[in-house]
Amino acid sequence: MQPPICPEKLKKLLVCTDGSENSRAALAEAMSLARACGSQVYLLQVVAIIPEFEAAAPDLMVLVGEEVSKQLAAIKAEAAETGVTLETRMSRGVSVPGAILQEAEEIQPDMIVMGRYGRTGLARLLVGSVTARVIGHSPFNVLVVPKGATISFERILIASDGSSYSQAAFAEALALARGRESKIFGVSVAAEEGEIPRAQEIVHQMLTAANQAGLPLQGSVPQGQPPDDGIIQAAIKNEVDLIVMGSHGRTGLKRLLMGSVTERVIGQAPCPVLVVKK
Repeated sequence: MQPPICPEKLKKLLVCTDGSENSRAALAEAMSLARACGSQVYLLQVVAIIPEFEAAAPDLMVLVGEEVSKQLAAIKAEAAETGVTLETRMSRGVSVPGAILQEAEEIQPDMIVMGRYGRTGLARLLVGSVTARVIGHSPFNVLVVPKGATISFERILIASDGSSYSQAAFAEALALARGRESKIFGVSVAAEEGEIPRAQEIVHQMLTAANQAGLPLQGSVPQGQPPDDGIIQAAIKNEVDLIVMGSHGRTGLKRLLMGSVTERVIGQAPCPVLVVKK
């Protein structure tokens, strides 16, 4: 696949890493995007503070910080060789998501880029707990990149349930596709028979809006299956390279920090998922 063409103005990207293989893969793709967009990259690694452990082994925590600093310096040097301006930041905090959100508030990035899981693996049902909490609380769009996936904007799927969150995500998808000749696929899942008319209306509204914007859109209404299954199957069938979703649906906060459908799609998607918060 060709390197991505910059889809929109992305002056600042905040990339979160914990040194895991998943976060390194997300960083590599973010760097590719930064080269295309001329973005300033902020690479953040948070060293988790465990008070009991720090009290028992303070020297070891100092060594951990020094090792993280060396790793970040090496990444910065590599980035410079490829023409990417990268600023490294190391933060310490009892709450890793909290530290990330605090840095994001200061940086004000156009997008946060994260891996799907971190060192703790499946801390929650389908997506790592740090990623889930950042998405749940961040006011900034978050791009979640699975290991092995490539960031591209050639075939974009927008999943909608008609909520205000979905409407914001649809607007973002159109902005990403505009001027790139991207193929757009609109999906609204009807899990039950009674939901079919509403789902059809949602897709019709997407078709109308895309047509007015001069962008072709192919719509579908998967039926009789959970929304996350319908979205994932549509993504696989249409070989999309990006799914765009709102952070919550019509039912609001079904789970603690973000909509369950969004969380399940992120956990299962074979491609990056952009969660729109604005």
